[in-house]
Amino acid sequence: QVQLVESGGGLVQAGGSLRLSCAASRDTFSSYAMGWFRRAPGKEREFVAATGRSGLGTLYADSVKGRFTISRDAWNTVYLQMNSLKAEDTAVYYCAANTGAFPTSQAIRYNYWGQGTQVTVSS
Repeated sequence: QVQLVESGGGLVQAGGSLRLSCAASRDTFSSYAMGWFRRAPGKEREFVAATGRSGLGTLYADSVKGRFTISRDAWNTVYLQMNSLKAEDTAVYYCAANTGAFPTSQAIRYNYWGQGTQVTVSS
């Protein structure tokens, strides 16, 4: 079992930046591919970004490409750097882990999910 805890959400003005963090409970963190998803009010959950095991690539939704960057450290944390934020980025952001090696946008492939952190972008 892997527990994931997100942090770093908050309120920011359009054009601003936030960095989300997701800490994993297991020391086998390097064995998991990690992803970020979001759910905006009244909308379905959507893929944001994913990273494979170290060195195995990253993947981004078209809507965030060039503005968001996913990264991971060697211990137990994955980050989502969000720049040039827009009102439409407002959502609850979820971190997820899967036992695959490569990044994937398919939510069904993720085995573990965090509780989410709220990001609100004011226009």
